[in-house]
Amino acid sequence: MPSPISTTPLKLTDLSVSALVAGLIAMLTGYTSSLVLMIQAGQAAHLSDAQVASWIWALSIGMGVTTIGLSLLTRAPIVVAWSTPGAALLIASLPGVPYAQAIGAFVMAAVLMAAAGMTGWFDKLMRALPASIASALLAGILFRISVDVFVQAQHQTLLLLLVMFALYLLGKRFWPRYAVPGVLLAGVALAGALGQLHFESFHFALAKPVWTTPAFSLQAFVSIAVPLFIVALASQNIPGLAVLRADGYHVQASPLITVTGIASALLAPFGSHGINLAAITAAICTGAQADPDRNRRYTAAVVCGIGYLVAGVLAASIAALFAAFPKALVVAVAAFALLGSIASGLTTAMQTPAERESALLTFMITASGMTLAGVGSAFWGVVGGMLALMVLRPRTAAKAG
Repeated sequence: MPSPISTTPLKLTDLSVSALVAGLIAMLTGYTSSLVLMIQAGQAAHLSDAQVASWIWALSIGMGVTTIGLSLLTRAPIVVAWSTPGAALLIASLPGVPYAQAIGAFVMAAVLMAAAGMTGWFDKLMRALPASIASALLAGILFRISVDVFVQAQHQTLLLLLVMFALYLLGKRFWPRYAVPGVLLAGVALAGALGQLHFESFHFALAKPVWTTPAFSLQAFVSIAVPLFIVALASQNIPGLAVLRADGYHVQASPLITVTGIASALLAPFGSHGINLAAITAAICTGAQADPDRNRRYTAAVVCGIGYLVAGVLAASIAALFAAFPKALVVAVAAFALLGSIASGLTTAMQTPAERESALLTFMITASGMTLAGVGSAFWGVVGGMLALMVLRPRTAAKAG
């Protein structure tokens, strides 16, 4: 059943310490994971610092408003994020295209996304996705970010990660609800003691939005708008809906896709290349680690949205702020916060014997991180899993008979 629309405001009694921390970790993870991609794309296109700051401002404000609004309306943890694969795509495609035409391409990609939501086409696609495939997709997406904590342990942050890992295990043993908040606080304190917090270049500055009048061209439509729409749909919105469904939130997809598409179009003249449903950061807010009560986890998303708004106002200095934290600390906290969601996804994916092999293939392809034809592994994981399901289902059904 889809989540009902709520007209009551946020209840402060629904907010718990674990939800507060989950929302902050989701916001922190979202920025630190791919902010550098937009800065790199802006530099490649020779954009000014003011234009890059406006780009970050537009995305942050759009993510904040839609995350808060949709979460309060549905009472589900709807987390919105910028299109990370879209930012990666722009590193190569933005140079050589006049900036005004690139803005026009952002508008066109957003209009295509809103149309996919308004027509109900996206809802039909999601209804055809079995729970086992969706759960395997969720586990595969989260696996990649979680396993990186062990890669980080090879480097100079070994002591920091070992202490955080030990504290996480002790926390799960004695204070399971506060294990992740405890690890976050201890990690920041230890990083400071080890001299790994670098605030030397940090400064406060308010963002100033920069308007660019869109210009439209066939070249920009083909080289930017269409690929941006495809990667956002395949690598962001489909996995984002899968995360929500895997954790029991059966919200209607069309309104969510429509709202984010319209918001993207409105903010495109300020630099926004598109906002979409989040997957990895959403899982931090949708799982049991955010709150044991599923009906109260929407507060984690609201906290994340408020963090987005604050970050948007300070977009001119946000890169320096998140650069102050060691990458290993952010990766470790996110990894520990996602363990429960990975376990839940794998459990659901393997429950139905007839769909087990297909779900396993979905997990493996998604977790591989492969990119084919400019589209990420999440999309190809769904394609591979569904093809395997169609081929194997008659054989498995015959065995069951």
